[in-house]
Amino acid sequence: KSDSALSVLTVSPSWLSPGASVTLKCHVKPPSAGWRFYWYKAVPHPSDKLYRYELLPDSSEGTEQEVFTIHGQKNTTGYVCRAGRGDPQFYSEYSQPKFTWYMDSSVSLRVSPNRSQHFTYESISLSCETNSDKWRVRQFYKNSYSNCDNYSWRTDTSPCIISRTVYNGAVFWCESGSGELSSAVNISTHDDIILESPVHPVTEGQPLILSCRLWTDAILADVSFYKNGKVIQNGTSEQLSISAVSKSDEGFYKCERKEVLSRRVQVWMSSESWVSVKCECT
Repeated sequence: KSDSALSVLTVSPSWLSPGASVTLKCHVKPPSAGWRFYWYKAVPHPSDKLYRYELLPDSSEGTEQEVFTIHGQKNTTGYVCRAGRGDPQFYSEYSQPKFTWYMDSSVSLRVSPNRSQHFTYESISLSCETNSDKWRVRQFYKNSYSNCDNYSWRTDTSPCIISRTVYNGAVFWCESGSGELSSAVNISTHDDIILESPVHPVTEGQPLILSCRLWTDAILADVSFYKNGKVIQNGTSEQLSISAVSKSDEGFYKCERKEVLSRRVQVWMSSESWVSVKCECT
């Protein structure tokens, strides 16, 4: 039986480093006492339904505390909670799924052009690399979830195409028919200037090139690259090159262009993009 109470789930952190712990917190509205809390994993459903819910280990009897910690998570995962009380037990509604994003996975989302920032006027191609015979691309934007390109499951290799769409920090990921979730990709679109940076983590020891691009044809300009808010390169080059990246190169990058147009200085500043570096583990 379902009570009229609603469940609201929060997760922290949202973006994970390898082996990090995740804290789930379940709020019941309207608030009241006497609840036990149940915690679930949201698994992609092979039918047209979105997800099925699987109880997490140590959650079958519920917990008295509204907080639940998961240690050593290594994949992008969706979580759901609800609460129950009474005899016979009444349950609150299931919460909306909340995801913790992990940046490395066996299922991969391919993005073309291969960068996090895109121009508003471009088309973006999204597809999944998976051994499953079914896949779909999901997106999270402005606190709501949807299927990319209005389809649920796809069995062919044709990509999802996003055209002339404005995003400010939309998150995309792949789901396979066998229940796996890919790493998540943060995509944003911009009118004038972008920083070209890789979508997926760069392996230690590999080269990294970041480019500062305008939508229109550009004249000679002063170009500055920033890491974590501090200038790390200044000159006329539109590229920042690192011959062999290390973990210390991980951070938030952005770029700035200054051009003199008819005795007037025009300044463009890109948004920041996170560049992740993963170890070359043996």
